[in-house]
Amino acid sequence: MRTGQGHPGTPQKRMGQGTVGEALSDGGRQSLWRFLTPATIFLAALLLFEVEPLIAKMILPWFGGSAAVWMACLLFFQTALLAGYLYAHLLSTRLSVRWQWRVHVLLLVVSLASLPIIPAMHWKPAGSENPLMLILGLLSATIGLPFLLLSSTTPLLTAWTTLQGSASQSLTRLYALSNLGSMLALISYPVLIEPLIATHGQALIWSGLYVGFVVLGITATWRLRSGQSGNVLPESGNGSAPLLADRIFWFLLPMMASALLLAVTNHILRNIAAIPLLWVVPLALYLLSFVICFDSPRWYVRLFWYPWFAVFSGAIIYVMVGLFLLQHFLAQLAFFAAGFLVCCVVCHGELAALKPAPRHLSAYYLTIAAGGAAGGLFVAVIAPLAFRGDIDLALILPLTVLLIIRVAFRRWPLSPDSPLSALVLAAVLVAWLLDTGRLVKMERDDFASARFVERNFYGALRVEDLGAVRVLQNGNVVHGREFLAPDRAAEPTSYYGRQSGLGLALAALGENGPIKVGVIGLGAGTIAAYGRAGDSYIFYEINPAVRDIATSWFRFLSLSPAKKHIVLGDARLSLERQAPQKFDLLAVDAFTSDSIPIHLLTHEGFAQYWRHLKPGGVLAVHVSNLYIDLAPVVALAAREDGKTARMVTDPGDDKKAQDLSDWILVTANPSFFQHPALAKAAAVAIPEPVKLWTDDYSNLWRSLR
Repeated sequence: MRTGQGHPGTPQKRMGQGTVGEALSDGGRQSLWRFLTPATIFLAALLLFEVEPLIAKMILPWFGGSAAVWMACLLFFQTALLAGYLYAHLLSTRLSVRWQWRVHVLLLVVSLASLPIIPAMHWKPAGSENPLMLILGLLSATIGLPFLLLSSTTPLLTAWTTLQGSASQSLTRLYALSNLGSMLALISYPVLIEPLIATHGQALIWSGLYVGFVVLGITATWRLRSGQSGNVLPESGNGSAPLLADRIFWFLLPMMASALLLAVTNHILRNIAAIPLLWVVPLALYLLSFVICFDSPRWYVRLFWYPWFAVFSGAIIYVMVGLFLLQHFLAQLAFFAAGFLVCCVVCHGELAALKPAPRHLSAYYLTIAAGGAAGGLFVAVIAPLAFRGDIDLALILPLTVLLIIRVAFRRWPLSPDSPLSALVLAAVLVAWLLDTGRLVKMERDDFASARFVERNFYGALRVEDLGAVRVLQNGNVVHGREFLAPDRAAEPTSYYGRQSGLGLALAALGENGPIKVGVIGLGAGTIAAYGRAGDSYIFYEINPAVRDIATSWFRFLSLSPAKKHIVLGDARLSLERQAPQKFDLLAVDAFTSDSIPIHLLTHEGFAQYWRHLKPGGVLAVHVSNLYIDLAPVVALAAREDGKTARMVTDPGDDKKAQDLSDWILVTANPSFFQHPALAKAAAVAIPEPVKLWTDDYSNLWRSLR
């Protein structure tokens, strides 16, 4: 009997082969579609965190190259992430299915108009703008829509996948996959991408990959729409609505982790080492904590993480109040990095434990993004306006500990009314109060000992009298010293002693009469101590607070008989706008804590210096640095332009409040180094791996000591 075996006369063998082939074909297509959503999410995360360091590096030369620029960029990234999550939430809950995919595909296509992602020249600052608002506007115009769509990919595709009945755990693994892609992008940038590809090339490659993402995104959207039904995400299903307390913790836990991210980054860059690459470390650990906590519940075991959280949070507070000290740079970095990772894992572990039923995941991710943006807003915007000193970490860490104590006692296995519960809670709170009390006392004493404290976009500055010397500091880096005794007030100190390269060059040039000197970086105004009647000194300073401190709290400028002028704004942009100044000497001494901003050491930057120097003038570049070997970079730029470079090292003199200093003197007149005072000037070796730095290429990785 042939019933059910096909039409009469159909060869059975061919039927069987066709059925198997179709099954294999369907299986292959299903396998392909199964990986489409994860691939789209992974690529979106990869591009999201490749564009962050890329765009930050592109705009650094316009805003002074300081750590504050990266803080402003982080604020934009977190705010744009919130906008992306809000877009995903509203799209998936407020529009019908047929309009959801249409709107998203339309925006993906429109976003291609933003390519390539190269900032327009009209965003260059003139010097008087609010740098924070200008950076936010520039980033919005350059990468705003692509960044929003990239950041919306994970919550939006997760929401659409929910409609196809995926398990909650598989959905949160998509979130972990997203953070894994972000972390890989972030780690690869300074090690692989920055050293090998010029910045302009990076922007073009990223733009090409974004086109590929748009194709993947449209394909994934088209595929997932076929599994959708109804008008919006269903309001019914398994899982009760989250409690109000849960929603509050959805916001507070990521807010504290995000605030810790910026506060720890600030602390590391200003008080441990101002290596530009170091901002990668906290951000990578922040993303790693998301991967650990959202990949699987088995990674977050409270019996393991809670004790480490108690140890590190208490130890960090003790380090900050100086009860025990870590002297070695790597030991400090490892200690703060480990403590920060533990704090983030506990915050994000508790956050992952509060994840709701799939139908509430869109609101859950939106609240997480809102909390992250709020933490960034507090540290990047509110703290500089509200606090005179750099006390962010000292304030945020105790609040994080208090929040975790509250979360932990929600899960306390004993009855909250039992005597043991009360005893444990009392002991924990007493320990917290003792540590916090020490921190508050330290901050109060710290402010009491300072003569003046000022904080703005560019950092926290502090003026303090230490014995016979007044000191200007930014973090742990000294920017100037002055003797308090009236008869010693005009002595050049710190890195500018008379035996320093700068001091010797000024003395040699001054033998022929009055000179004109340009100085990039004002500090306490110490270089003005060399000014004589008839001399002219022009100082270029980006931070208005430094100008106010130098003119109000130090006497170098007021006691100098030379003609003096201060130009506010980024030095390189100011020099670009000025006519040639015909300097006899131009000193480059613009420190961002412990490193010179990169844009002042590029070939284009040096071209501006040559334009403003006399034909036989001298460029003096201060390269004293603990962590980055800048001497070969300067020497290579000099050789490229046919100049002669020599380095002068001065061991300093504690009795004269003078520090060890390295100055490279560059000139087109080799006979300048025949002056007897410059006999100790030495040639600079240029290792083979060092390449010429340009606005389009720099490699800090190879310059690390």
